[in-house]
Amino acid sequence: MTDPTTQFIDAATLADWLNDGKVALFDVREEDEFAVARIAGSTLIPLSRFDPSAISAPDGHRIVLHCRSARRCGLAAEQLRLNGDRRDLYRLEGGIIAWVQSGLPVEPGDNS
Repeated sequence: MTDPTTQFIDAATLADWLNDGKVALFDVREEDEFAVARIAGSTLIPLSRFDPSAISAPDGHRIVLHCRSARRCGLAAEQLRLNGDRRDLYRLEGGIIAWVQSGLPVEPGDNS
């Protein structure tokens, strides 16, 4: 068995993966940030209350973490690894800032 990896992906790659429907996308920003704008299909799990056991995905789905600029999602990935997570993880390079700068859509979040 190979060691799990944590890799950066760009906004275009995430958009493609979301279109394929094979992504579990987790937003680790705080509730007030999420309420302003979110990537459609993302699930909010704020870093301030991060629970590694809440990160789940159906078989065949990639786990992608994102935040504002990609710093906090790195901390979340570290917490997952320290908790024994052996899945491959992906981080959105540049976070939601890069997503928006790439011209990709956001929507208001509702914390649900």
